[in-house]
Amino acid sequence: MPNIKSAIKRVKTNKKANVANSSAKSAMRTAVKKAEQAIASGADNAQELVIQATKALDKAVSKGIIHKNAASRKKSRLAKKLAQAN
Repeated sequence: MPNIKSAIKRVKTNKKANVANSSAKSAMRTAVKKAEQAIASGADNAQELVIQATKALDKAVSKGIIHKNAASRKKSRLAKKLAQAN
């Protein structure tokens, strides 16, 4: 543990940010996974789940959790899977 007051504060804020970022990243991954499973199973709500996954990816980019190109690539692959399923 650091001795300097500002360093102690940074440790606390980093821990808080880590929890928030982990939570947001997990939610994003869950949304993407649900969409992929819906596409694979041919569910009726696959289109809606892809839209939700896209929103989750965009939100992760805006919060700086993932890179914009990574989100773009994931969205593109989801859209491609959806198009092939139909």
